[in-house]
Amino acid sequence: MSSSPDSPAAAPAPRRLVAPLIFLLLGIFGMAAVWTLTALIVDRQCAWMAAIAAADLTLLLRIGRAAPGLPRAVANVTATALTIAVANWCIAAAQMGGPMGLPMTESLQRIGPDFAQTLLLIANQPTDWAWYAVAAVLALWLGR
Repeated sequence: MSSSPDSPAAAPAPRRLVAPLIFLLLGIFGMAAVWTLTALIVDRQCAWMAAIAAADLTLLLRIGRAAPGLPRAVANVTATALTIAVANWCIAAAQMGGPMGLPMTESLQRIGPDFAQTLLLIANQPTDWAWYAVAAVLALWLGR
């Protein structure tokens, strides 16, 4: 006997990956935008937002019905790291482009990887790096 095409067991693997992937992409760029705005308002890196991003991405993976286990935990850690990178890139671009009168879109395109790396190494203090580590551990733990 074969299972019906409507049963969850018969759903093809790519179909089960699309929803979590879309949720992760929305979560990465959404949290990076919120983080960037928060950092620009208070004029600090706001590295504690990384922990909030990890929790938010965990929730989005569960809403997207990603299968529990190590793959979901790894996806959560990867998405958290990407959120940290995108948010820091946006913060660096906004802090450099704003005083020059560049809109955010132009500033993001003009800042190069070497320049962004230099700015991030200068802007992030040891406590910020600690928050990023806490976020990675939290993402791994919550994502399982």
